[in-house]
Amino acid sequence: MALDILVLYGSYRRGRLGIRLADYLVRGFEGLGHTAELVDAKAVDLPMLDLRYSDYPAGQAPAAMAGLADRLSAADAFVFVAGEYNRGMQPGLKNLVDHYLKEFDRRPAAIASYSMGRFAGVNSHADWTVTLSAMGMAVVPERLSVGQIGQTLDENAVPQGEGGAALERGFAGFAQSLIWWAQAAKAAR
Repeated sequence: MALDILVLYGSYRRGRLGIRLADYLVRGFEGLGHTAELVDAKAVDLPMLDLRYSDYPAGQAPAAMAGLADRLSAADAFVFVAGEYNRGMQPGLKNLVDHYLKEFDRRPAAIASYSMGRFAGVNSHADWTVTLSAMGMAVVPERLSVGQIGQTLDENAVPQGEGGAALERGFAGFAQSLIWWAQAAKAAR
């Protein structure tokens, strides 16, 4: 059964390197026969959180926010591409997510963390696990953590070197786990 998977990414920085991981994941899930789509917080460009989508009267939310709410509600699973900023969450991705709640409920989430250094975003991964669980998502236990992102994926999101080989080995189990949970949740809905 083909699944609808959204890959959420939240960097607003110039020269964004994490977009390489997001693109790699979209291609990876598509290669497994699923629909995968990037949701780039910078492209969606929601304001800093003032009102959540659910706080607006019906039909009065900004168009981009309403469109994304529909897209989130239709998805079977989510992958959060979680960069680490100062040992914590990316503010752009957190702001995007905080605009919604019920749109994520009872669906599986996988976290692919990354950083410029060797620690591969593990602090961000831990923070996101707590947050997504509190939002009602089933966070899959498999991690995909990419250190030295600029050396692991080239500008076309093609894995390179030892880090790229490790990423490709890790993706198989990561994807398999998310797909299993997504199929189970879809059957239960």
